[in-house]
Amino acid sequence: MPTPIAAPSPNFNARKLPVTLIVLHYTGMENGPAALARMCDPAAQVSAHYMVETDGRLFQLVDEDERAWHAGVGSWRGERDINSASIGIEIVNGGHDYGLPDFPGVQIARVIALVQDIMARHGIGPGEVIGHSDIAPGRKQDPGEKFPWGALAAAGCARAVVPAAQAGADPQAQLGAIGYGLEAGLPAVVEAFQRRWRPARVDGVIDDETARLIAAVAG
Repeated sequence: MPTPIAAPSPNFNARKLPVTLIVLHYTGMENGPAALARMCDPAAQVSAHYMVETDGRLFQLVDEDERAWHAGVGSWRGERDINSASIGIEIVNGGHDYGLPDFPGVQIARVIALVQDIMARHGIGPGEVIGHSDIAPGRKQDPGEKFPWGALAAAGCARAVVPAAQAGADPQAQLGAIGYGLEAGLPAVVEAFQRRWRPARVDGVIDDETARLIAAVAG
């Protein structure tokens, strides 16, 4: 992996926890330069450790030893200081506000290489690579239903599952066991789960396929 382009952001503070998660985002802005400018603006009070441009260029904004401000309010497996426990990667994409464009192949190849590198250095497994929407159901939608999680799974840097043969008796409890915070309400949590695991239909309804996918991920 090439050396990232340095783009230092002032928006960080001291990390309080070991790195155990990688959180993927889309930038949700009109272009990469605008997103980079915002994450380097002290008034914005947002940042990430890395940003991956549509052409595959990789920028580093915050050192991995520091706590970048990318996750906001959320939780995963009971941990609420996600910024302290994670490395945040912003992927340049207009997101839902700009028509949810496809992610270029060269960009995803760079994301995969970066995630693999971080996983190897921090001992992170594929199950700990998650989306912003996973930690903030009802509040965040990124990296969105067009994000190619299957490509990451094929490269060993995200989980891949097939629906279980049978649904579990208590899908809500299983969602909590997977790691989702349930404060936003069950429909919002189901939408977040579907956006990650069944992006073809994100409706917040626990139908049979969703229930069997929940059982598979929980298992």
